[in-house]
Order: sequence, then C-alpha cells, then structure tokens
Amino acid sequence: MLRSQLPPCVLTIAGSDSAAAAGIQADLKTFSAYGVHGLTAIAAVTAQNTHSTSAIQVLPPRILLAQLEALRNDFRIAAVKIGMLGSAANIRLTAQWLREHQMPNVVLDPVLVASSGRNLLPANALSILRRHLLPLAQVLTPNLPEAAALLSRPIRTHDEMQSAASELRDLGADTVLIKGGHLDARGVRDYFVDNRGVVEYAHQRRSYAVRGTGCSLSSAIAAGLALGLSARAAVERAERYLQNTFRNARRIGRGPSRILQHNAPHGD
Repeated sequence: MLRSQLPPCVLTIAGSDSAAAAGIQADLKTFSAYGVHGLTAIAAVTAQNTHSTSAIQVLPPRILLAQLEALRNDFRIAAVKIGMLGSAANIRLTAQWLREHQMPNVVLDPVLVASSGRNLLPANALSILRRHLLPLAQVLTPNLPEAAALLSRPIRTHDEMQSAASELRDLGADTVLIKGGHLDARGVRDYFVDNRGVVEYAHQRRSYAVRGTGCSLSSAIAAGLALGLSARAAVERAERYLQNTFRNARRIGRGPSRILQHNAPHGD
C-alpha cells in the first residue's frame, strides 16, 4: 500500500483507565471509529472502575520520553491529543518535546480532576501547564472547572463561558472549545471560539452520568485534524460524534456511570 493510502497516525499522551471508559482507552476507541491509527504514550496508570478512582501512579519523565521518542522515530505523527500528564515534570517534558519536534495539530484537554472527583494534577503544576503547554494548543478543550482553574476565577453563566474562551485564547491557545456540562442549566451548551467568532453547540442534558466524554471529544477533534479538517470543522464533527456515543452509552459496570459506545452507528 502506498504511504498516501495509509491512515494518518494520531498520538495520545494521557493516562490509562483500567475501566476503559476514559483516558488512553477511550482515545483509542475514538481513533478506531474515525479510521485513524492510534499511538499511545502513557503518562500515568490509574486504578478505576465505574464507582471511583482508587490509585494513581504517575510515570517518570524518562519513561514518557522513551515512549515519545520510540514513536517519533517510526511513525509520521499527524496530530497529538494531550490528556492527563500527572506531574509538573511530565508537563515540562511534553511541552519541550512538542516544540523541539514541531508536532502539528495539538489538542489539549487539560485534565485536572477525574469524574469521580479525585485530583489528577498537583496544584503546583497548573501554572506550568498554563505557561508552557497551553500556548502550543491548536485546540484547547476545557470543561468549566478546568477553565475556571486556568483563569483563577469562577464561571457561572453562558456569557461568562464565552468570555472565558476568549481569555484562554489570549493566553496562547489558537482556538478554544469550552464545555458547559457542569453548568447548572436545563440544557448543555458548548462554545467554540476562533478568530472568526463564536459557535454555540446546544445539546439535550441526559438523565444519566457518563464517563470519558472529555477524552473522547478531544481525541475526535485530533482525529479530524489529522484527516485534514479545519479546527472549526473538526470540532463540529466531533460534537456530532460525541452526542451519538452519548445516546448509546451503556451501564456495563456495577457503578452508576455509563460508558460511551464508540462503535455505535453514526452518520459521519
């Protein structure tokens, strides 16, 4: 097969979820659904189920770097999705590696807290992420608590969400998709902001909890960029994709959270 006929390779740098609902596992499922080849560099290993996160082991930077270099030396990487990095040292390393090798199409999902409520990034690492990693993002995809932490202020309304997205662009991100699932409202609205303006995505609020939505959305955006879509078009397709996986989510474990079904039939 000619190289031009091969699927593009998308790298996820993130944490492993033993329940395969979020993290690296959700990313790989999304990449498969999009028809791209997924590469993984694991920054942390977690013990999770649909009830809680019981243990986290952050991998040292030398192990993360070894994974990144092994992949770079063998694959042509078309996009990079970044999730849980777990430490200030891993954030610094990842930012340096991205800059040094001029990696394209970086999607940053600034994972700070697990769905179970457990902190996934030390507080002292937040400023390092803001200063070193955020300016490298073509698309930044924070939820409300993450956006509030990055801006050091609460976000309470839809108008404040749009303002926050613009402020995050001022910090260096090329485009921002701010997700409104945590806002106390009847429906859910996400806002995408680029140099052309604001796009609103309004969705029905589901009556059940689902894990892995942020991971799946950001990896879908990265896959879309790798396939040649613009950031705006990649976000639009990813929003449709996520809503379909959300509708088909199933309660597979004994806990209350459902797990997205990435292989559900969809229109894309």
